[in-house]
Order: sequence, then structure tokens, then C-alpha cells
Amino acid sequence: MTEINTKTEQAVTDQAIQRDVVLFEEIVSVGGKIIGIATLNSEKSLNALSLSMVELLLPQMQQWKNDNNIAMVILQGAGDKAFCAGGDIRDLYQAMKAAPGTFQPYVEDFFTKEYNLDYLIHTFDKPVLVWGNGIVMGGGLGLMAGASHRIVTASSRIAMPEMAIGLYPDVGGSWFLNRMPEGCGLFLGLTGASINSSDAKLIDLADHFLTHDKKAALLDKLTQVKWGNTIALNHQKLTDLLLGMEDMCRSQMPPSQIRLHQSSISAVGRATSLQQAVELILAMPNEDSWLTKAKASLQYGSPITAHIVYRLLELGQSKILADSFRLELGLSVQCGKLGEFSEGVRALLIDKDQKPDWLYKTVADVPADVINQLFHSPWAADLHPLQHLGSLEH
Repeated sequence: MTEINTKTEQAVTDQAIQRDVVLFEEIVSVGGKIIGIATLNSEKSLNALSLSMVELLLPQMQQWKNDNNIAMVILQGAGDKAFCAGGDIRDLYQAMKAAPGTFQPYVEDFFTKEYNLDYLIHTFDKPVLVWGNGIVMGGGLGLMAGASHRIVTASSRIAMPEMAIGLYPDVGGSWFLNRMPEGCGLFLGLTGASINSSDAKLIDLADHFLTHDKKAALLDKLTQVKWGNTIALNHQKLTDLLLGMEDMCRSQMPPSQIRLHQSSISAVGRATSLQQAVELILAMPNEDSWLTKAKASLQYGSPITAHIVYRLLELGQSKILADSFRLELGLSVQCGKLGEFSEGVRALLIDKDQKPDWLYKTVADVPADVINQLFHSPWAADLHPLQHLGSLEH
């Protein structure tokens, strides 16, 4: 009997821990309208996005979207180091390792739910403010990219570093990488280079710059806004408030790293082949520590990932948002089956030997058939897990 009670108590404790990985709060503004706040609450993991987080966020965000009393939503991360340092991929690794070379239900489930959440944020009519302080990478950028009001701070470090793990810039990357200034999407996708707040604003991954110490003041000011029932006016009220606060912070913005190398990055965007793009990056002049790290990341990363990035940037510009997520889900599931993703995670995060045994050593070695198969959807159109996503947005 004691053993049964112990197991029951452990199950209750586990459920409580899972619920605590995202904290939800609702605060009332002066006019009676409510502001919903969701806090990713895994400070030790730099708020890495787990499946349990996604499963909590999805229904709550949907509820807030449908609740006429909710004026706006804030997404933030616990602590001062990170909004979200990426997806929590250790469980994905265990699933792929358990049955290599097969389609894994857990992999499909994780990415399906994550992309549903990302798409919901992109299409959330009400204002969604993301406080993108500190590290914002991978899955964290997926949450931030679709928000209507994306705040960056002096410590913001934003990246899509999937080259290093044999995946690719997903979570809508095929959509937003294509909409950056010339060459930036390809350069960042191939190198996983970390960018700062000025860079993020330059390439339209952020809207406003504030210093982190202004966060409490912002929350207080938001409660003093007389939010109404007209969504467009609520967006404008939030924008006006942020612009007013931003004026006091502009002098603390760091210099843009992308702007220093913009002509060379633009040339990468005009490359007529992946091989040429890689050669152009490795030959970029005026090398500094940022560019040195970018080149090293390119040379470390998966040649298969490089091909995926290049193909996505060829295809993505013509796709609507929902089709981008449908394409990416098929790609992610195929990557889970191939083995490159698993090997990348092993080398970087599990064994930490940083010696991935990629399937092919250079981009020139990768057969076209391998990339074609990765872009082949595992499902018929009417059976696609994301078939319900809207098809009318532009």
C-alpha cells in the first residue's frame, strides 16, 4: 500500500512540475480589460521549449485569443539570461536513438504541436508582445518571430544554430529567412551566426529596443492603457507606448554586426549555387571575431543542413505561411528518420565531443536524391497533421 501511495504522490508531483514549466497570469488594466502573461519557467535550462511547455501554451493562447476581455498577451522567460534558448531536444534524441532509420511518433508529435503554436502566434489578431531578452534561439525564435511586438534588449542574442545539430532553421524559418535583406537569410541559415538587437531590427526579427531594466515600468504602463474592443486601435496604443519608451533607450543599442559586413552578405545572396555561397562566406574579408565564429560554424555544420537551407530559400518565397509550416513538418520528420539530426545532437549535447560523423563530408558530396527525399512529404495532403492550418493569409 505504501508503494502505491508513493507512486501516486510522485505522479501528482510530476504533474505539478509539468504545469509549473509555464506560469500564467492575468492582470487587469484601468479600463477593465485584461493582459495575459505567459512565462516560460525553466530558468536552469535557459527556458528551453519542451513538449510540456507547448502543450500548456497552446490551449491557453487559444483561450486568450477567444476571450473578448483579453486585450493583449505577453510572452516572457524566467530570469535574466534567456527568453528561450531553443527546443528541448534531448527527448527527441532519445526517440530517434531508440529506433534509428524509422519515422518516430514522438518526433512528429513534438514538431506538430510546436508549429501549431508558432502559427497561432503568427495569426493571433490581438497584440502579442515578446520580451526577447538574453538568448533567443531556435524554438525561442519561433515563438518570437510571429509576435506583433517583438522587444529586444542590450543582451539579446538571437540565432538559428541548427547547422550544428544536423536539423535546419525550422519554426517558420522558411518564411522569415526569405523576407530578410539580400543574403541575410542564407548567411544566417548557413552559419547560425548569433546576432544582436540592432541586427534583429535591421533584418525585421524585432520591432523595438528597450533596456532590460525598463521591463517593470513597461508592465506598469500597460496596465494604465485604456484598452478597447477595437483590435487595430489596441495595436496602435501598444506601438505608441513602445516608441515613446524606445526614444529613451536608443543610445544603448549595440552596433550592428550585419551592417559591418552587409555588402559581402548581399553578395552571398546572389550566389548561383550552394557551393558558391559557401565559398563566398569563407572568403569574406574584414574578418572580426563575429565573422570568424560564423565561418567556423559553417565548417563544423552538416552539409545536408546546408543543402536544406539553400533549397528552403529557393522555395520559401513563393509559399504562404501555412504551407511553410506544412513543408517544415515533413522536413523535420524526415530529418528525424535520416540520422543526421540524431548524430548532430549526440556530438554537441550528449557526448559533447564536438566531432559529428556527418553522412557526407562536404556539400559537394551530398547526392541530390537525399535532399529530394527529405523534401518529400511523408503524408498525403488530406492526411497531413497540419492540413487544418489556414490558406488565405499572405
